[in-house]
Amino acid sequence: MAFATFVVSISAQQEAPFTYAITGARVVPVSSATLDNATVVFSGGVITAVGANVTVLDVNLKTLSYLDDIYEGRINTMYSDPFTVQETCESADLVIGAVLVPGAAAPKLVTRDMLKCMKPGAVLVDVAIDQGGCAETSRPTTHSEPVYVVDGVTHYCVANMPGAVPRTSTYALNNVTLPYALALASKGTRKALLDNPNFREGLNVYQGKVTYKAVARDLGYDFVEPEQALAN
Repeated sequence: MAFATFVVSISAQQEAPFTYAITGARVVPVSSATLDNATVVFSGGVITAVGANVTVLDVNLKTLSYLDDIYEGRINTMYSDPFTVQETCESADLVIGAVLVPGAAAPKLVTRDMLKCMKPGAVLVDVAIDQGGCAETSRPTTHSEPVYVVDGVTHYCVANMPGAVPRTSTYALNNVTLPYALALASKGTRKALLDNPNFREGLNVYQGKVTYKAVARDLGYDFVEPEQALAN
């Protein structure tokens, strides 16, 4: 969770210099300007931009309630459905897609028709590009060529956004993954997985058996419970 939040924060900081310089988009660096209807974040991402009017869309009511509590009304929260996605995209200067469906492709929340209704010069940052992207017009880009324009909307879809700050992102990732690496080293694969249910949730394949339900479904394989696969 910490690393996912870090990725979203990077996207908010990184897109502005590129889009302002290359396309003349209305989005400018958040540290030095006020953005009107600046940011729409799908799936509970966290954006902090001084003066920005931020709207967060999610299908998880607990997440929306939590964000209402910690931000004390400083951001807007809405339940995500096709109508609210289209309505907020039409008024937004910056849309950030932070959708994550573990083990599966991201749903296409922003359609091509929705994109055509966005403001000229608006920006779409698709953090979900590693899972195929949450917009129909998204395609992976690189740090050397980070943006492209479709229907007047600048797309920032770098597949490795934390790579823009490699030292910081490495520390963040190491802090999350180190306990698991130590468990693997000291216990071995099977015992480390059996001892930690959270570890087992990340197991995709074991001895030729697909142990992640979404992966098995999407690829057409039989699903085997992780505990069952590890028991043999």
